[in-house]
Amino acid sequence: MGGYIRSQRESAQVSLRQLARTAGVSNPYLSQIERGLRKPSAEILQQIAKGLRISAEALYVKAGILDERPASDVTDAVLADPTLTERQKQVLLEIYQSFRQEGGKHAAPGHTTEPS
Repeated sequence: MGGYIRSQRESAQVSLRQLARTAGVSNPYLSQIERGLRKPSAEILQQIAKGLRISAEALYVKAGILDERPASDVTDAVLADPTLTERQKQVLLEIYQSFRQEGGKHAAPGHTTEPS
């Protein structure tokens, strides 16, 4: 799991210090997590995921807290895509949420609307 966190942090171009600050942990503690010397709590994993803008569920699976399930959620798929930059992920999710909000104004739950 620590290697996964490190690779996600590096691909997001976030320093260890920045992620530690965002997650509310010390630099040495985060370093120990990345090296596999410490097992963080679910709460710390959630804060790390937030700092990396990835799914907390992905970290829970890596930590053995949750069983892996097929990725069916658009948000999880976007956040897990290693080919997208963090900015691209953010923009895609903002667009997706705006479309969902717009669609919710015009359709009952469970119904789709035809494009106009």
